[in-house]
Amino acid sequence: MPKDRASDAAGNAKLGVRKGDTVVVLSGKHRGRRGKVIRVETDKRRVVVEGVNVVKKHMRPRGKVMQGGIVDQEAPLRRDKVMLMCPRCSKPTRVSRTRLEDGRLVRKCHRCGEVVDR
Repeated sequence: MPKDRASDAAGNAKLGVRKGDTVVVLSGKHRGRRGKVIRVETDKRRVVVEGVNVVKKHMRPRGKVMQGGIVDQEAPLRRDKVMLMCPRCSKPTRVSRTRLEDGRLVRKCHRCGEVVDR
């Protein structure tokens, strides 16, 4: 991983989006779709977005309880294909980091300046 990217103590890249954030897809066949981030894979720089990039997975039955068949599930997208939606201005925005008076480091919308973190 290049040294100019922000990373945490474990060496994982900080992707700017977290689980539960609303994002918009920037390119590809799902361009323009909005969804909630289900999972973030920092080591692979990928995110899984609810209702976007749905693929069919062929599952075989396991034991007596689980039934086999074709299951729809979301596949990961590259992080650079999605952009965070600001909760206040409802527009896609880049993320900046700002330190508050109490010492917390929070994400901030580049367009309106609103703090994105909860």
